[in-house]
Formats: sequence, C-alpha cells, structure tokens
Amino acid sequence: MMENDKEVQEAVGQEDSLLVQTHHEEDHEVEVEDHHEVDYSGFTKSELVGAVKELAKEDNFKKVDLALKDIKPLFDEMRAAERKEALDKFKADGGIEEDFEFRLDELDHTFDATTKLIRDRRNEYFRNLENRKNENLRKKNEILESLRTLIDGEDSAHSFQTFKELQQAWKQVGPVPPAHIKTLWANYNALIDRFYDHRNIYFELKELDRKKNLEAKHELCVRAEQLTAKEKIKDAVKELNELHNEFKHIGPVPKDDQETVWQRFKAASDAVYAKRDEFVAGLQTELKANFEAKSAIAEEAQTFQQFTTDRIKDWNQKTQDILALQKRWDAVGGTPRAKSKELNKKFWSAFKQFFHNKNQFFKKLDEERDGNLKAKQQLVARAIELKASDDWNKTSQELKQLQLQWKDIGPVPEKQRDKIFKEFKEACDFFFNQRRGSQVKADQEQEVNLKQKETIIDELISATVAGNTSVEQLDELQAKFNEIGFVPKNAIASVKQRFTDAVAKYVNSISGLSAAEREQTLLQSQLSGLKNDPQADRKLYNKEQTLRKQIQKAENDLSTLRNNLEFFGRSKNAEKLKEEFNGKIEEANQNLIQLKKQLKMLKSV
Repeated sequence: MMENDKEVQEAVGQEDSLLVQTHHEEDHEVEVEDHHEVDYSGFTKSELVGAVKELAKEDNFKKVDLALKDIKPLFDEMRAAERKEALDKFKADGGIEEDFEFRLDELDHTFDATTKLIRDRRNEYFRNLENRKNENLRKKNEILESLRTLIDGEDSAHSFQTFKELQQAWKQVGPVPPAHIKTLWANYNALIDRFYDHRNIYFELKELDRKKNLEAKHELCVRAEQLTAKEKIKDAVKELNELHNEFKHIGPVPKDDQETVWQRFKAASDAVYAKRDEFVAGLQTELKANFEAKSAIAEEAQTFQQFTTDRIKDWNQKTQDILALQKRWDAVGGTPRAKSKELNKKFWSAFKQFFHNKNQFFKKLDEERDGNLKAKQQLVARAIELKASDDWNKTSQELKQLQLQWKDIGPVPEKQRDKIFKEFKEACDFFFNQRRGSQVKADQEQEVNLKQKETIIDELISATVAGNTSVEQLDELQAKFNEIGFVPKNAIASVKQRFTDAVAKYVNSISGLSAAEREQTLLQSQLSGLKNDPQADRKLYNKEQTLRKQIQKAENDLSTLRNNLEFFGRSKNAEKLKEEFNGKIEEANQNLIQLKKQLKMLKSV
C-alpha cells in the first residue's frame, strides 16, 4: 500500500509541476484591452467637466486613471489661460499684480470637487481591496494550519475527505498580497507532499479521485477549445485565464493521462493566444493606417494657422472649412498611444490658433464698434442735455452740428444701433418741437399741469390718511397723473419727489398685500411713471440691466447649491445636510422667481 502511495505522491509532484507551469504562463499573460481612446484635446471646459462627472460613476479605476491623465492637464491649461487673461485685464485696468485675486467659476469648483470624489472612491476601493487580500491571507494560513493538524493527527477513513475539503476551501479563497504568494504556495505544496507521504489512503479511493479530476480537466479542455469561437478576443482571453486557474486547482489525474490532458489544454490555450496575437497585429495595422490618415489631416490644418483677412465673409467661409476638417478628424479611429499625444497636439494647436486669430479679428472689430458706440453715446448725452434748453438759436446750431458728427461716425454694435439712434432722434425732436411752440402758452399750460398734479398728490395723501386705499384706485390716480403734461422746470423735481413719497405711503397703507406684492406694486408704479419721462429709455435700460445682473447672480447661486447637494449622497449626515440645502435652494428659487417677475413687468412697459 505504501508503494501505491508513493506513486500517488510522484504523480502529484508531476501534476504540481505542470500546474506551476500553467500558473507562470497565466502570470505572464498579456490582457487584451479595448484600444478605443477618447480624444479630449478638442473638448471645451464644460465638456471636460461632463467627462469627469461620468468617470465618477466608473468602477474601473485603471480606465479612470488613464482618462484623468489626459483630462487634467487640458483643464489646468484652460484654467491657467483664464487666469492669465483675467490678470492681464486687471493690470490693464490699473491694478497691480500683488492685489490680483483669481476667482474660480462654477465649472472650476465642479471639476475640483468631482476629481476629489474620484480620488476618495479610488483610495477607498484599493483600501478595501488590500483589506480583502489580508483577510484572504489569514484564511489561507488557517487552511495551512488545518492541513498541518490533519497530517500530524491519526489516520482515519475520513482523512482523505477532509483533505479534499481543505483543498476546495483553498481554491475558493481569493487573491492575497503579492509578497506572500510564493511562500503560501510553497507551504501548500509541501503539506500536500507530506499528506501523501504519511497517510495510508486506500489506493482505490485515490484512483477514483484521479479519474474524477481527469473528467473535470477534460471539461475544461472542451470549454477552452470553444473559446476560439468567441467574437470578442478580450472576453476569450479573460475566460481562458479563469480556466487556467481552475485547471491549476484541480487535483492529480492518472499518471498515464497527465501529459495527454495537459497537451490538449495547452493546445486549446495556444489557439486562443494565436487568435489574440492575430487580433493585436490587425489592430496595430489599423492604428497605423489611422495615424497616417490623421497625420495628413493635421498637415492640412497647419494652413489655417496663418490665415488672415479683413472681410467677415472670408472668416465665416474659412470657419466652415476647418469645421469640416474637424469632422474628418473625428471620423478616423484611434492611433497608437505612444504617438497620439504629439499628433493630437499638432492638429488641435492649429485648430485653436485659427479660432484665436478669428476671435482677435472680431474682438478688434467689436472694439471699433464699441468706440463708435461710445462716441454716439456722448452725442446722445449732449443732445439730452440740450433738448430742454430755451436758448433757441445757439442750441439749434449746436444740435445741427451734432447731427453732422453722427453721420461721420461709423457703425455701432447691431444690438445697440436702433436703440441709440432712437434716443438721439427723440432728444433732437424734443428740442425742435419745443422751439415751435409758444413759450408763453407753454408756461401757462405747465402751471395748470402743476396744479392738477398737486391735486392728485393731495388725493393720494388724503386717501392714505383715511385708510381708503386700493391698488385699483392707485392705478387710476397714477394714470391721471401720467396723462398730465409738463410742469414748470423749477417744479419738476419737487413734484416728482412729492408724488413718489405719496405713492410709497399709499402702497404701504393698502391692506391685504404681502411684502412681495407691495414691492411689485411700487415697481409697477415706478415703471408707469417712466413712460412720460424724457429719459425713459435710458432709465428703463439701466433698470433692466440691474435686474438681469441680479437674476444671473441668483441663478449662479442656485446652480452652486444644487451642484453641492449632489456630493452629500454618501455622507453620514446626508439627510440633515440635504434638508438644510433644500431650504436654501427653495429660498434662492423664490428670490429668483420674484426677480424674473420684476423683469417681466419691466419688459412689458
């Protein structure tokens, strides 16, 4: 019986040798990866932020690290360019560099917060992975100790069954820290040898176990042979590595079948590796062809760098050409990783230089038109100053000179053209209309108008004191007030101030109005009063710009609050923080709604 045991031990030794060979081949296996790479070179700042948000959901941290390696330098470059532009503007406006403070925008904050989230998740993942490996190391050491106890204990009919259970448990334990792998396997194999050296196990039981192991390995051979039919070679290689691991952990087979089953399994593996090598070779050929195609496109792009013209039409046509070139670039697949960075830089540098030159052209054009706008605004301001003058002859001559200067000034920005011309024309028309009237008659009418307006003011005050106020009555009195013509020049400011004060007190005395409704009623009153103001357009414009700035700030604040809310999902105090931020979001939202209502009212005037 001991001779049979020795045969088993020798067979196990040979089987282990084959398993070690399989193990080493698996360790040196080159995993086939997807070669589809995202080209981030042409991404905008917003698109880069969107990309890192998607990466934050990814669990493949190798993929995440490769992507961040490409994205972060691009984002940092954009941020540095923005900072330089802001600093240059700050210095151009008279500031000194020591006082400059660069404020990050919402995209900067989102990018930094998201990359930090990715780093935290990555660190947590590898921390947990290391903990699992250490736990697996502990489990394997326990199994080794159980094997020692079994070997050193008394032989029994159940020893072999216990031995097989420990082998199965060993197989099921996951990976351990790399530093302990060789030592563990050496101890494990040594204990296996000792088991067969010192235990009197029935030879028939051993032979039955070998046959079962042989059947299991034949099944693995069949599965390995079927892998060449898989469409995705990456999946085939991955599954083959798993089969190698199973093959390694199955016990010994009959001695006569050892070499045969191993050669069959090896032949199936070689077929998969050959297909992988063929795929990689084909992929390299495709990547090389893509590189040549993109190199030609990059050369075409170089011609756009020096393009210049003083015609808007030519710039627009050239823009269409380079965008068509970009579509051709995007349609070409990936290129060899080692050459991609330099090639991308060559293409996108030319692409960005073209648009930089274009932006500089239009910036200069805008500066010229802005200069024309400022010149015309000065003429408008002067015309507005003159329109109420009663020095008819002198003012008439000066306004005519302003009209001649207006014709000599070039075009202004399209959005401002009609508005500023209307302001200038209204100022001139006002003066000349005034000159045509009888000054005496005008003075008399203005005195009558003044008395009528003061009567309405008195009505407002009386109604306020009596507590007999309503929005309807206010609208009626204000309509009457606005319909009354001009008052004497020396009474304009005082009657206007009296009316404004009377309306404010009147609105405050109206019962049943909320604070927001009182504010809207006062705003409506102010806007209604501007209709007949000689400077109505300018005042309405200034009011609109102020409201738009307030709305933009409110929208930015609301967006920041909502963005920050996304990062509390894993916090221990998530619900409490969410409740607090939801309250702030609601308050900011209500403020935004009120501002938009005010803007809507303003635009309806």
